[in-house]
Amino acid sequence: MPRGLTKRRPETRARLLDAALDTFAETGFHAATIEQICERAGFTRGAFYSNFATKDELFYALFERNAARVVERMESVAAQVDGDLPWSRQVAELTSSVGPDDRRWFLISTEFTLHAIRNPAAAVVLADHDAKLRAAIVPILRDMYDRAGLAPAVELDLIARLLIALREGGMAQSYVEPAEFPAGQLERIFGAAVMRSVAEPRP
Repeated sequence: MPRGLTKRRPETRARLLDAALDTFAETGFHAATIEQICERAGFTRGAFYSNFATKDELFYALFERNAARVVERMESVAAQVDGDLPWSRQVAELTSSVGPDDRRWFLISTEFTLHAIRNPAAAVVLADHDAKLRAAIVPILRDMYDRAGLAPAVELDLIARLLIALREGGMAQSYVEPAEFPAGQLERIFGAAVMRSVAEPRP
């Protein structure tokens, strides 16, 4: 491949991901076409297929980018466990925080989850990506427990699942009832109690 194309590849990929995020959120994963994504990014179909084989693969790339941001945010919170807030409250604050892209990502990931439930092959790949995200979260949680002088009462992978479920369940309700149930409210109210319920003194 010519050197110029190699240098441009990360930028091309990033622009396609940004275009896909907007297009999927506005149109829906299934309704969105590769042509729409390419047009929004300012590229041809050739540019798309030089980076991704399918729309599913494009979604997984978006998943990985979002997962990296989640892990970065958790690492930032973990580094402050010995600060002014109790560790359980810090985790609650993390799970309740809402970023500018969170609503769009929730729309996309929810629709893709339904797609995966109906499609066993997609489910296997999505489950693998979910497992990798939890694997990245587990050492962060372990460090937070260590800093707090506590031990997890159950496997850390299960705690990661619980936090994700609380986050996604709360977001679903808040996006349906934004005025009555603001984003992050459920996580903020119950997150600390949930974390305390799965912690115990070190032996």
